Amino acid sequence: LLFQLSADASLSVAFRLEQMTKLIYSIEDKVSLFFNLCKTILGTVQQKMLHFILLMCFYCPFLLDVEGGKVYFKKSKDGPEDKYFVHNKILQLVKSQKMHNRLVLVVETEKEKTQRKDFVFDDTKKREGFCQLLQQMKNKHSGKPEPDMITIFVGTWNMGNANPPPNITSWFQSKGQGKTHDDTASQIPHDIYVIGTQEDPLGEKEWIETVRGALRDITNISFKQVTTQTLWSIRIVVLAKPEHENRFSHVFCDSVKTGIANALGNKGAVGVSFMFNRTSFGFVNSHLTSGSEKKLRRNQNYVSILRFLNLGDKKLNPFDITHRFTHLFWLGDLNYRVDLPAQEAENIVMKIKQQQYQDLLARDQLNMEKEEERVFLDYEEEEITFAPTYRFERDTREKYAYTKAKATGTKYNLPSWCDRVLRKSYPMAHVVCNSYGCTNDIMTSDHSPVFATFDVGVTSQFVSKNDLSKDAQGAIKIMNCVAVLLTKSKTKFFIEYHSSCLEKFVKSPEGENQENTEGSIKVRFSGQLTPIIADPEYLLDQHILICIKSTDCDESYGEGCVALRSAESSYTEFCIKLIHHGERTGLLTGGIQLPKSDGKQTEKLYGECTVCFWTAGPVQNCAVKLYSLSICLCLYKLITFLTFFDRSSSVLATDISNPSYMGVGYKSNNQADRGPSNILSPRTGPSSGHSSKDMTHGNMSPKKTSYDHATSSPTTKTSNPISEDGQTPEMFDNPLYGSMSASRGNKDHLPPPDAHFGFSKTDLDADRQPPVPTPRIRSFTCSETKPQSSSATNTMSSGLQSLNITKKPVVPSRSEGGTTGLNRPPVPMKSRPGQPQELQPKPRDYRESSEGLETHLSTDTSCKGCV
Repeated sequence: LLFQLSADASLSVAFRLEQMTKLIYSIEDKVSLFFNLCKTILGTVQQKMLHFILLMCFYCPFLLDVEGGKVYFKKSKDGPEDKYFVHNKILQLVKSQKMHNRLVLVVETEKEKTQRKDFVFDDTKKREGFCQLLQQMKNKHSGKPEPDMITIFVGTWNMGNANPPPNITSWFQSKGQGKTHDDTASQIPHDIYVIGTQEDPLGEKEWIETVRGALRDITNISFKQVTTQTLWSIRIVVLAKPEHENRFSHVFCDSVKTGIANALGNKGAVGVSFMFNRTSFGFVNSHLTSGSEKKLRRNQNYVSILRFLNLGDKKLNPFDITHRFTHLFWLGDLNYRVDLPAQEAENIVMKIKQQQYQDLLARDQLNMEKEEERVFLDYEEEEITFAPTYRFERDTREKYAYTKAKATGTKYNLPSWCDRVLRKSYPMAHVVCNSYGCTNDIMTSDHSPVFATFDVGVTSQFVSKNDLSKDAQGAIKIMNCVAVLLTKSKTKFFIEYHSSCLEKFVKSPEGENQENTEGSIKVRFSGQLTPIIADPEYLLDQHILICIKSTDCDESYGEGCVALRSAESSYTEFCIKLIHHGERTGLLTGGIQLPKSDGKQTEKLYGECTVCFWTAGPVQNCAVKLYSLSICLCLYKLITFLTFFDRSSSVLATDISNPSYMGVGYKSNNQADRGPSNILSPRTGPSSGHSSKDMTHGNMSPKKTSYDHATSSPTTKTSNPISEDGQTPEMFDNPLYGSMSASRGNKDHLPPPDAHFGFSKTDLDADRQPPVPTPRIRSFTCSETKPQSSSATNTMSSGLQSLNITKKPVVPSRSEGGTTGLNRPPVPMKSRPGQPQELQPKPRDYRESSEGLETHLSTDTSCKGCV
């Protein structure tokens, strides 16, 4: 009938496609019902034979051996070599920011070389499901948790076009004036070093080697270069510990010129951004216009850098760099001066010697401009307790050279805090400044180097404590939103919501405009957001970026950020400033409510399908699907024939936990498996004569780059991968595709360019226990299997008869999805009051627990009902 429809030219193409789709859905439902019934009426021998035939007929891309901690790839359908990667060789998972369904898996090959594998999924949920499952596998085997806090060193130095002295280690040890580290803490290396310089006379490579040499002298660690960016003599360098090398992704660099006519790079800014695991960072090193009288010009430089410095996630184009990062650090020679008359110079020097800094800081131009909300709105700076860093006589820190002879006369450069470090983080994000000061012994320039160190909270791959096969439904409710915009425009407005917890940005309905005081307008909004993961624990660490736009020209009238952690207990009201291009443009108030964790789980995160097809396009995908389904239907008579010739096949199941979802279950000491692995339980029916141990034959080949094809021969015994502790590997459902009976979404799957696949067959050990969770690694919850009534047998028998007569097309249902999240970014354990501090395993090998892609194929008794 399918071929008749395709060949009938008298029918429209749309009609033929619609009818063919309905027929395919109907076949899928019949096949799904067939396999579910096979689970209940077949013994162990027939089930394994069925799986063997399926694995020979279908080409499986890859599989995940959770128990053995390995991911298998096959080069081609008939290729002689399979490859597998152990969990510690899976270096990194890079989630595409442009395509929310794309993943890049970075693995380590021979001779410490790396290889990138690209994968494209149906939707974001399926991609996120992979991430959670792989992280769970890595947590199980590595035993070394991901960090929830790191330390960052931020330094800035105007080198004055002079070569640095031979020893600059005091700068990186935070030694000198101000809030500094003690001798003990100064020897502890930081995780990341960010060094900004201005008027730097050295070449890029020479300066980087100078910095790395100084750090090596202090820490005996050879730090890795993450990135660097240079604009004329303005430079920023990012170095990190070697163990963090595979935690960095999405690294971007950019620069902005603010010199004469914004064309010269003697003044301007360089910036870098990156993701550290699932936390975004931005760093800006700027050298603004000099001169005490050019305060307004410096303010303009700041706005230009905000508008034109292109860093971070490009999808957040409505937002400038102020809102694009979880943590943003702004450093450099900002050139803001102490705003006092020149005749006060001697008095200023006297107050500096007496360390009366507060009187001078009250006249600091940067502090005054911040108070007037002209620049660095909502940026924070640690208290200044060190002397002004400019302008010294070179080779000494005892005398300020505040006069400078020029052709136009004597110019006064009063001692000032020109070199600064400021920061801005999302609301309720954890960041603590541990030191902020300047050195005393680096004197080659008329500026002193400035240092600042921070403890910063970071997030990793979120793994739910609940059963990963399902996800609680819920929505983020945003209610009673009222925006007061400083504009006289009469246009209509709407809100755009952006967040990593959303599959894509969401537009609200048009707001209701109301008259307000002169020069402003009041707009009312309401909205509801559906997150990728509705787990409240995951949502507490997320933030919602808000952008108010006009409907006529899509212009932004203000941006802000709301922390979902503020609504941890119940409905919570919020009030945030709206900012656009560094200026305050209004105020937004409203309330937010998160979905509650009531234990109701309704949606599968990943489907039941254990066989995945990667094809070149929709036509081939349809052909493979038809061919595969036809093979499944033909297997029916074979299995029926085998049933009558095996005594064990007469046993019918009496314990079915959930016929609609044959996923992998977990059991504790006294709990039965929640899944089909317990269907033929010795406690619920007669023995089939085959134990799980009896079905295990041999081990996986020890070679990393080969696959034992003898195990695939119909004349040999099936061989199962065995973990190091002698247990059979635990296989999970492959979340790449939804259940063939429930999936009604996109039927065409884009092919990854270099995805290679393999397959394996295994049995679940009846006595195997689930991974033991630790306080830092989220695990699964378990629930007992409730026995089903004996009516299940009659239901299955009637369903088997209906298999041959059901021909009515099936209406497509909602597509299944997968999910992921970010590992919780809370205040570090040592910073939480009332909680004991956890002991960290030493040394921390972060490489073994970096994020990665997770795909898997289950061929054990828990996943025999779906293809």
